[in-house]
Amino acid sequence: MPRQEVVVAGAEAGQTVAGLLRRHLGLSWAEARRLIGARRVRLDGKPCSDPTRRVRPGQRLQMEPPAGEPREPAPAQIRLDPAAVRFVDDHVAVVDKPAGLTTMRHPEEAAQFGARGRRFLPPTLAELLPVALAARPKRGRQEPAPRVRAVHRLDKETSGLVVFALTVAAERNLDKQFRAHTIERRYLAVVRGHAVSGRIESSLVRDRGDGRRGSTTETGAGQRAATHVQVVERLGDYTLVECRLETGRTHQVRIHLGEAGTPLCGERVYDRPLHGKPAPDGSHFSRPALHAAVLGFDHPATGKRMKWTATMPKDMRELVESLRKKE
Repeated sequence: MPRQEVVVAGAEAGQTVAGLLRRHLGLSWAEARRLIGARRVRLDGKPCSDPTRRVRPGQRLQMEPPAGEPREPAPAQIRLDPAAVRFVDDHVAVVDKPAGLTTMRHPEEAAQFGARGRRFLPPTLAELLPVALAARPKRGRQEPAPRVRAVHRLDKETSGLVVFALTVAAERNLDKQFRAHTIERRYLAVVRGHAVSGRIESSLVRDRGDGRRGSTTETGAGQRAATHVQVVERLGDYTLVECRLETGRTHQVRIHLGEAGTPLCGERVYDRPLHGKPAPDGSHFSRPALHAAVLGFDHPATGKRMKWTATMPKDMRELVESLRKKE
């Protein structure tokens, strides 16, 4: 497990260290206590051995990997691979986001920590991208770092294609396309169990009844969400699927696949039915196995339809290969 870090938000003040581990990592109480007992949890850089210790806003909670496992680079060392920028012009930039990198800072977090405090937070893709774009030669010279505008996001642990607007006009145009659901987005996912091809539609709410986002049967509640699932390959007790978004709700793919009884490999939140137990996961994958593989939209300035594809990252390719060998 690479080192993971949580910065305590204002709304989390007073919670216990074990409670935060459960919330952010999807652990059980026993698993959280076991992690703390193994001295793999640090609070503001110091070992924390008390699972009931209360936290304060701005404190940093770090989960250390087992001895011998490589650690993630320190935030100051993180750089965006120039090859990750798949397309850029005066209006938009399309990036193949690596897993483990947050797309953009949440407004509440930005407001809480301020400009000075944000220097000590892990950088986001929206913060790294301007530097990468400024380093790209243009017309024989280097341009100043542009302002990038995130119009959608991928979960931190989801890899794949994301688009940023570079002008206000492009931001407004892309926002309209997202609202009209004309943006093409397809994901590749490795799930537990035998998935079936078909269309999943439900109304999603922030709390389905167990503290997790999910579907509701209450009439008029929630947001309509629809996902088209296509089986790509059977992998024994697992399945490689492609998911096409008809709508784009928060955690939509993860929720729909989990509630269908085929949660993602590595999923720790949406891996169970309402009030049910987590589904067994013998894949031992370290993150939700989800990759944004296809992105298509009308160029906000020219109107030309454009489309990009991104192959699965190394960790997901290795997962698929290992599951093929087990068949």
